[in-house]
Amino acid sequence: MIPARYSATRFPGKLMQTLGDKTVIRHTYENTVATRLFDEVIVVTDSDIIFQEIIKNGGYAIMSRKNHESGSDRIAEALADLEVDIILNVQGDEPFINRQSLQNLLAVFNDTQNPVQVASLMKIITDMELINNPNCVKVTVDGNMNSLLFSRSAIPYLRDKESLAVYYQHIGVYAFRKPALINFTNWNPTPLEIAEKIECLRYLEHGISLKMVITSHTGISIDTPFDLQKAREVFTHQTKS
Repeated sequence: MIPARYSATRFPGKLMQTLGDKTVIRHTYENTVATRLFDEVIVVTDSDIIFQEIIKNGGYAIMSRKNHESGSDRIAEALADLEVDIILNVQGDEPFINRQSLQNLLAVFNDTQNPVQVASLMKIITDMELINNPNCVKVTVDGNMNSLLFSRSAIPYLRDKESLAVYYQHIGVYAFRKPALINFTNWNPTPLEIAEKIECLRYLEHGISLKMVITSHTGISIDTPFDLQKAREVFTHQTKS
């Protein structure tokens, strides 16, 4: 499922900007389909412009209400009447899909001994400027790679400066079982979630850990015109390679 709003706060209309001869949302959709990991790939949008962009190019799109608080809410509305088991949320503004990362994320749901309800991606970071940047969400995990806490603060705090702590940046790609996602959208926002403005804390505050999967892939999330320029440079380089 690819939630896709047209009127993004920081960069309205970003999904209809172009990389080469295709829009950002079309690249995201087609590259997700090309992974061949999914029975179905669906764009869920509140915009007729985005809906038509996908439909007229042979894709599958669903119109949703405009007043959703999050992509998870938008997806939950769309799949309420669909027979599905595992749902993966791909952000519409990340056109450079990494197949291996998504495959590794889906693989954790094969564990029948310890069934996973929700899973997400993370990567190791060492840049202290990034570690201390509140725009970078960090996550700590237990020995089984289950999430303990998400925060915009630098976690863990290095009381012992000689310790060998590992810092992980949370990558906002999620996979859910349908009941877990439906439950999430029925719960009210929780205190930590409201304080940190981190959606997945709602799961933790209801006793559900996220299974975290390490990735080394660094994609480009197009949140600003500067990000779009970087994406165009990467696309041009890939096209020439």
